[in-house]
Amino acid sequence: MAWTVKKRTNLTSFQIIILGFSGVILLGALVLMLPVSSAAGQVTPFRDTLFTATSAVCVTGLVVHDTATYWSTFGQAVILVLIQIGGMGVITVAASIAMISGKKISLMQRSTMQEAIAAPQVGGVVRLTGFIVRTTLVIELLGAAVMAPVLCRDFGLRGLWMALFHSVSAFCNAGFDLMGTQAPYSSLVAYAADPVINGVIMALIVVGGIGFLTWDDVRANGWHLRRYKMQSKVILTTTAILLAAPAVYFYLFEFQDLPMKERILASLFQSVTPRTAGFNTVDLTAISEPGQYITIMLMLIGGSPGSTAGGMKTTTLAVLLATALATFRRKEDTHFYGRRIDGDVVKNAATIFLMYISLFFFGGLFISLLEGLPMLTSLFEAASAVGTVGLTLGVTPTLGLVSRGILIALMFLGRVGGLTLIFAALSEVQKNLSKLPREKITVG
Repeated sequence: MAWTVKKRTNLTSFQIIILGFSGVILLGALVLMLPVSSAAGQVTPFRDTLFTATSAVCVTGLVVHDTATYWSTFGQAVILVLIQIGGMGVITVAASIAMISGKKISLMQRSTMQEAIAAPQVGGVVRLTGFIVRTTLVIELLGAAVMAPVLCRDFGLRGLWMALFHSVSAFCNAGFDLMGTQAPYSSLVAYAADPVINGVIMALIVVGGIGFLTWDDVRANGWHLRRYKMQSKVILTTTAILLAAPAVYFYLFEFQDLPMKERILASLFQSVTPRTAGFNTVDLTAISEPGQYITIMLMLIGGSPGSTAGGMKTTTLAVLLATALATFRRKEDTHFYGRRIDGDVVKNAATIFLMYISLFFFGGLFISLLEGLPMLTSLFEAASAVGTVGLTLGVTPTLGLVSRGILIALMFLGRVGGLTLIFAALSEVQKNLSKLPREKITVG
């Protein structure tokens, strides 16, 4: 359908991505309104289903109803499908269906696929899409198989469904869970000391958040790290630092009342889940203010380009830090691993950073003013939404209609990307070859 629309109306790749996500969200919201979708067999208000569908497609995990107790098995299945589509990307799913049906992929369609999966070039994008689909299904089924014995022990045969649901949710960095039958909105708190559930969920989050381009690089070059593309090296290095440093902080300064085993697991899990999964094994309201600020920072950074995760991305942070370091050293160019970074990439990184910080701050500010909540609590919810994380301090279900609308907008912008939205709106603007006179301005 997306391909046909493009031919008839000459939409750009960015506009198709926006319309694709919007269409899936709207369709999901309408299906969730059906009585069969709720456990009570009643029609769910559109405002609630729109929030849930947006959270699922944007792989966030913020909810206004407990997923396990409010939605029927059919409703949960709908949510899972929305998560899968959102995690792999609407265009990727559409392209996969076209490939399976034997249709040829045109050059314009390949260009759209390239933008959707953040591929560096059009060449090889069909092969990469096939790799994404195969890798996703294999990893999700493997994760479900490992968790199934533990969950079947606790929930019987329903544990098979729960294992699959949590595996897909974790790999897609969605954060939706079915543990509400034990306690509403409890996430994985009951499994805080279980090494299998913790280990599998953390592994799925990290694997999904690193990005398919990086895993394609790993598949092609194995342990020959020197052969990796510069972007893959930056992603792996930044990810390792963002996993290790927060884990050390959480172990030293948080969770001190937990036994050693649980303390280690909780520290590791809390460093992984904000980027950008949304599961939690501890009560987030019990974390100190510095711990909550660190969690906010991790939520805003998010995962890596071409992944199932959201946020401003690890590469954005790395480029900005490398640019600052180059400025301190009075170097003309930003560089990584013997490679120079183009100036346009630096400008894009600065723009993305400013957009996320602005959305995060003003979203939190308006929620605080509308709901009368502490600023830190509101900023936490805003960061969780724009970073498509799903962690909450417990206030999301209590928010008013306008505040929920703010979170919906933040989730959508956080998933499709601010630059995608801008490029879609300004697609007709042509580059001006003439330049104005240059004059210096003092900064800092």
